[in-house]
Amino acid sequence: MMPVIRNQPITLFIPCLVDTFYPDVGEAVVRVFRKLGVEVGYPADQTCCGQPAFNAGYRKEARRGARHFLDVFSGTGPIVCPSGSCVSMVRNHYPDLFGDDPANLRRSRDVGARTFEFTEYLVDQLGVEAIGAVGNGRVVYHDSCHLLRGLRIHRQPRRLLQHIEGIDLVEMVDADYCCGFGGSFAVKYPAISTAMLEDKVRHIIDAQADTVVAADMGCLMNIDGVLRRRNLPIRARHIAQMLASE
Repeated sequence: MMPVIRNQPITLFIPCLVDTFYPDVGEAVVRVFRKLGVEVGYPADQTCCGQPAFNAGYRKEARRGARHFLDVFSGTGPIVCPSGSCVSMVRNHYPDLFGDDPANLRRSRDVGARTFEFTEYLVDQLGVEAIGAVGNGRVVYHDSCHLLRGLRIHRQPRRLLQHIEGIDLVEMVDADYCCGFGGSFAVKYPAISTAMLEDKVRHIIDAQADTVVAADMGCLMNIDGVLRRRNLPIRARHIAQMLASE
């Protein structure tokens, strides 16, 4: 990974779910960086990284999206994204897409080395854990699959949450157990997905949590759907929203 200077501007890469359904998460990311004095840039012509097409086996379409991503983000500084699954796509799977294309393979490796998940960048690159955030209540953290298994990010979000004043951070049972979303997995295998989600929500309830936090909105959208349908008084929040609270 490239060395990062504390006051170096970052380029924001916003996932489709955040852009379409949860823009407040993107705004929270910007507020956190501005609070830290980090300049944020946002290329307006960015689109999907190609992960949905890649996961569904449409490699030609995925390559098209990936090439556009490389065009947009080539020549930038550090690229930061509030989604482990999208970062995993860029960092781990772009080289697979361009194995027979030397020029784009080089570009994919360059961009991948500069692409960071939000909590990873804060803790590992900026060396920040305490941001001055304030919260309340009992909080559990859910490990998203791509974040944990694709990027090996586990301690960073917990370090950040531990420094939020006023919250009681507890570990729930099977925090690293999949919530059942998995993008198209939930559509292809709804019965299995629902059973996994029921387990996850039971663990959240058993932990007596007021808030469940994660670093991927796909997981939180899935979990929050059950919480809302059951009228449970448990909030689902992206970690950026927690860190932006004052």
